[in-house]
This record gives sequence, C-alpha cells and structure tokens, in this order.
Amino acid sequence: MKNKAIIAGAVLAASTVASSAVLAEDSPWTANIGVTSNYMWRGITQTNDQSAIQGGVDYSHDSGFYAGTWMSNVSWTDPIGYELDLYAGYGFDTGPVSWDAGYIYYAYPLTSNDNGSAGTGDYSDDFGEVYLNVGWKWLGGGVAYQTNAATDAPGAEKSGNLYYFVSADSELGGVGYGGKLGRYTFKNASDSDYNYLELYLSKSDFTLSVSKTDADETAWGNTADDVHVWVSWGKTFDL
Repeated sequence: MKNKAIIAGAVLAASTVASSAVLAEDSPWTANIGVTSNYMWRGITQTNDQSAIQGGVDYSHDSGFYAGTWMSNVSWTDPIGYELDLYAGYGFDTGPVSWDAGYIYYAYPLTSNDNGSAGTGDYSDDFGEVYLNVGWKWLGGGVAYQTNAATDAPGAEKSGNLYYFVSADSELGGVGYGGKLGRYTFKNASDSDYNYLELYLSKSDFTLSVSKTDADETAWGNTADDVHVWVSWGKTFDL
C-alpha cells in the first residue's frame, strides 16, 4: 500500500465523525452535501489540490448510538475514483465533558481487489480505524488507531498507524474560528511521519481554511509541505 493510501479518507476526519452523534434532533436520519475547492484530510490533499463533491447519510439514536456513510471523489488512486466511508459509534457526556468512540472503514471501491494503488495483484487501499474523541467547552482532542487493512502488499501497514490531535473552537460576532494541531505516525515507515496545523474561519455554511505540514515531499508528494488554502460549503438537513 502506498503511503497516500493510508491517509486518504475523510470523514471524515475526526471532527466530522464526532459530530454525527448529535446531528439530528427532530429526525434520527439526516443527510449532508458539500463542495470544497480542495479535499484536505489530516493536512494532505486527497484531490491533487482540485475540487471535490461530497455527501453522506447519518442515523442518530437518542441513546447516543450513531452510524453513517460518506462519499467524496479522490484523485490519488489508480484509476482515479472515489472514497466511501462507513462508520458507527457512541457519543455520551460525563458532566461538562463529551465523549465519542467508534469505528470507521475507509473504502476505495475502484482500487480494490486487483487494482490497488500499490500495484497489480491482490492489493487494496481499504483500511479501518477505531477512534476516541473528547471535548470540553472550547477544547477538543482525539486519537485514531489503524486496526486493519485489506491489502497483501509487501511491507504495507495492516495495523499500528496512529493519528492524534488537539483542537480549539470558538465564535465571535457570528463568525466561528478555531484550529487543530495533529500528528500522524506510521508503524513501518517512520520517514512518513508528519505534523500539521490547520486554522479556519466559518460563517453560515461556508468555511475558509489554511493548513501547513512538515510532511516529506518524497513520501507525500511535491505539494505536501506547501501552505494550502481552501474554501468549503456544506449543508445538513433532516430526512
């Protein structure tokens, strides 16, 4: 599996997954749709700095259980295809602290089986993670641990890769602002480890973001350590 296969995914990164437990109040089912000028995930572009159309469906129960799916086009796969995320988890509060634990599976259907981006053969770019997120007032943090991967590529990480982050969010005059500092480490490829910083401003359904990583260009591509700026729009509605 190529290094990019390990990081390509989204939900959703952790913040999107964490919000799934509290999306719906009137209906247990919600849907979301969005567009972005650059699909960035954990500081790395998934669309070669091009735009993406994204969307998903979520189910949220009063008990705190939630499940959902989410899709986006991606450009790093061979052939160019799309990402399909499947996830389920449980969110709950202990006093002022919110918790969210679950599992997410990142699938790339067009590159599975005999067409994995690692080359020909029974190589797949699919992988799964367990995650735990925590929030308190305007502070947040989380960790995701890779538990499995559907690849037989020599040297590929089936498990052991680790991602963790801390974040802060607030609002002033109807404008949201915040940031995230994250680190991604790889069990069998320490030269691929990197840190990144992401900052954002949001108003209504629009978000302006900027990020910078210290990722090695040899491992992650020529623009990996560039400053990235992108604009996103997203909408969630009851079904």
